[in-house]
Amino acid sequence: MIIHLLSVFENEGETIHRKRNLIKVFDMNGLKVNVKRYHIPSSINRYVYSYGIRKPKGLRAYEYPAILLDRNIETPEPIAYIEYRNPAGLLGYTYFLSVQCDYEHTLYEVGNAERGTYEELAKQVAHFAAQMHLRGVLHKDFTPGNILWKEDNQGYHFCVVDINRMYFGRVSARKGLLNLKKLWGPKLFIEILVREYACERHIDEKWALSVVMSARAQFWKEYGKRHEIPFQLEI
Repeated sequence: MIIHLLSVFENEGETIHRKRNLIKVFDMNGLKVNVKRYHIPSSINRYVYSYGIRKPKGLRAYEYPAILLDRNIETPEPIAYIEYRNPAGLLGYTYFLSVQCDYEHTLYEVGNAERGTYEELAKQVAHFAAQMHLRGVLHKDFTPGNILWKEDNQGYHFCVVDINRMYFGRVSARKGLLNLKKLWGPKLFIEILVREYACERHIDEKWALSVVMSARAQFWKEYGKRHEIPFQLEI
């Protein structure tokens, strides 16, 4: 199955992301398989990854799910990691294969959501983030597109993706709060989220809000200089 997927990767599959890395989804006898091809590292990074100074992103993405799943943090189940090297042993394309998460929502959707539609979601995201941090896991790219979610009759469910940049260890209250600064959406959504996070971690609510809202304002001002923000940003 794996060899077949890579042999048809260029011309088949459903493309869901195409930038530096390419992500496609394939249907293999009813199983949705996510295949992410990482770009060839440039300049010095190619040597850093090739000679084991640092693990390639795809390899980290393959190894980290076991840690998250062991701590009851949902992330797609890994299938395989494959790398190609040139005759000199330098790393080329690398591939990470996993089961495709079927959660249909991301937090990008909150950007233009109307008040009254996102309050409970904000609280549940806060619980999810706090539990991750209390279990010694910090996603260094905790952004709206990397948090997938769905709601059913059992409540809200969350799944984190793009997990090649992680920190494992004690997550202080301040470090955990700063991890929330890239989250997307109305100011009220973030305020509700931060208050709930503070409650979950038993920290002062006013202090938590001051930490996050200041860091958030700085992050989004800088982000807005380089990218278009498709919702009304409230600082």
